[in-house]
Amino acid sequence: MGSENSNVLDVKEMQEFSQKFVKDRDWDQYQTPKNVAMGVAIEASELMEIFQWLTDQQSYDIKNDPEKKEQIADEMGDILHYIIRLSTLLDIDLKEAFWQKIRKTEAKYPVDLVKGKKDKYTAYVQ
Repeated sequence: MGSENSNVLDVKEMQEFSQKFVKDRDWDQYQTPKNVAMGVAIEASELMEIFQWLTDQQSYDIKNDPEKKEQIADEMGDILHYIIRLSTLLDIDLKEAFWQKIRKTEAKYPVDLVKGKKDKYTAYVQ
């Protein structure tokens, strides 16, 4: 399975594995961009459900609960798989998309205006 145990996130390798995984199961017919995007939202809601009703401190402390931590990792893995899959279906370079979005966010939220503040960027636009 390639660099499964490496700490390097090899998106290309993950895309190739995901493509084979889906093809081997004949799931291409179901994995349309719309359905995969919906899968992202569904899995994200399952992740949120784990944290529902916890206090802020409890949400930090959950890392000390191996069972809960595994559930969180499973949901994050599902979300990542769907994102990887969607990027493949729509020919989106995830690394490029990440850096482009970070640059846009940096422009919307300059440090000198927003440091320590939580408001949406429109609150700082004059």
